[in-house]
Amino acid sequence: MKAVYLDNNATTRIAPEVFEAMTPYLTELYGNPSSMHTFGGHLHRKIEDARGKVASLINADPSEMIFTSCGTESDNTAIMSAVESLPRKKHIITTKVEHPAVLNFCRYLARKGYRITYLPVDHEGKINLDEFSKAVDDDTAVVSIMHANNETGVIFPIQEIANFLKERKILFHTDAVQAVGKIPIDVNKIPLDMLTLSGHKLHAPKGIGALYVRKGTRFHPYIIGGHQEKGRRGGTENVASIIALGKAAELALKGQENEIKKLTRLRNKLESSLSKCCPDVRVNGDRINRLPNTTNISFEYVEGEAILLRLNEFGICASSGSACSSG
Repeated sequence: MKAVYLDNNATTRIAPEVFEAMTPYLTELYGNPSSMHTFGGHLHRKIEDARGKVASLINADPSEMIFTSCGTESDNTAIMSAVESLPRKKHIITTKVEHPAVLNFCRYLARKGYRITYLPVDHEGKINLDEFSKAVDDDTAVVSIMHANNETGVIFPIQEIANFLKERKILFHTDAVQAVGKIPIDVNKIPLDMLTLSGHKLHAPKGIGALYVRKGTRFHPYIIGGHQEKGRRGGTENVASIIALGKAAELALKGQENEIKKLTRLRNKLESSLSKCCPDVRVNGDRINRLPNTTNISFEYVEGEAILLRLNEFGICASSGSACSSG
């Protein structure tokens, strides 16, 4: 039985072109990018080439991209850098529906004496901008709000939030792990300060991520070590995975417009077909501002786990929540 994989917000398959691009750096070109010999110089140039490709995906300058091990590290680094840059400010704003990488890190900081505001969402999974603006005060060090939700696909009003915070000179970080590659993002139009992305959400391997840090933003490294990443993230670079992320970013940017149209059509067809055959089906979340690849559906009188187990018997892989919240 051939599996039908419908869990791409948890992780994606490595694209064949990505696998092909990274393989030589696992088998033949295995040197250290910091070495002075031929291997080192070649690998360093390839890393910078990949950095440029990842930057292009969000219209950033390559110097603003820092390679990390994953989205969680990027999230943690962004928030920790912000609070260390502003040691006198003890207030952080986020939402109740963030990824655990943000939520649990904020809970950790709360135990250290920080005051955390967790903004709720309404029945459509949207935040109230009036509630958000009222939560901001003179003690706010950083706001961390996701670009798009991993369970509902709801896209948050990042542009409006960024504009509001820029006027007040408050740092803004967005976890864009689910949005990058799926919808257009232009950091030259959105005045945010830091943005997180992850390779395994856009057909690169697990174990590679990146953090965008706008030029001029005060930054404190989270992992202290060598001179790698211009001193912003210590540790020998994961060359093969960096090459893979660069290739995945290139593919995502090239095919983004057509992919959005295709996925939107398939998603709408799925929802329409389910609604016709199952009257008690409800599509959750904002029906307009959402990712093209994501649908969140409720079936009246049936538990999600029971549905997943039944689907799995037919080779259909789906999810009833965030993969990082289970286990």
